Amino acid sequence: MQIIGFNFTKISGQKKSQIKRPTINTNIEITEISKDEVSLLKESEMLKISFKFGVEYTETREDKEKTSKKDKKSKEKNQSGTIDFEGVVLLAFAKGEIKDIPAIIKEKKLSANIQVPLYNFLLKKCATKALDLEENLDLPHHIPIPQVRFEPKEEGQ
Repeated sequence: MQIIGFNFTKISGQKKSQIKRPTINTNIEITEISKDEVSLLKESEMLKISFKFGVEYTETREDKEKTSKKDKKSKEKNQSGTIDFEGVVLLAFAKGEIKDIPAIIKEKKLSANIQVPLYNFLLKKCATKALDLEENLDLPHHIPIPQVRFEPKEEGQ
């Protein structure tokens, strides 16, 4: 399998409210799989895969009003921001490398040996772009950024 094409078709980001303690969820979804052809690669089989990548920021608000007989605090999730990408990836396979292309297209389900490298590729492309949008929208980063720390040397070392 080779990834021979990639492009975004939609990039959006929105911050709805100030975020103090968000829950951050990242999601990748395959929305469509179709067979494709490229004139330069006549000896290969091609799959065109459409995807969605999203980062959702939710903040849990506690309502202190009495909501039940047991006097528990109710929790309501409040969507505070989103980052969304849509795009297309073109995959090339040697003839006979993948079996049952019609079933793959119909079920929108890829085998693990295709799905794992594809998802890693999408994470690499989308996560870096998402970090830039998060910085511009003042949203918390969805992945930790490495930081340098200074630790003074102890005497005698």
